[in-house]
Amino acid sequence: MKIALIGYGKMGKAIEEVAIAKGHTIVLKIDLSNLDEFNKENLSQADLAVEFTSPHTAFFNVSKCLEYGVPVICGSTGWLDKWNEIETLCHQQNGKILYASNISISVNLFF
Repeated sequence: MKIALIGYGKMGKAIEEVAIAKGHTIVLKIDLSNLDEFNKENLSQADLAVEFTSPHTAFFNVSKCLEYGVPVICGSTGWLDKWNEIETLCHQQNGKILYASNISISVNLFF
């Protein structure tokens, strides 16, 4: 699978390590230093985007992925006041989103 990492901090780097170990390819890494590369042309190379950023940018990032037709997994917290807007956009775009506030296996088993 070809993956775009939106947010290349500690979690982005950890996801990259696991993805590569499992045979996946990272085709795009976005952080504050290369926001200009977060565009339709670059994102369309990915089969999936994984978004781990801040509450201030998550809504914009997820929206962009949906608008560009790329399924997105989002682990960013603190932005769910805009969830209804994302849900509407997802339906309008016939998109796909998976949101989890905590993606650790042990926490989700507890849930």
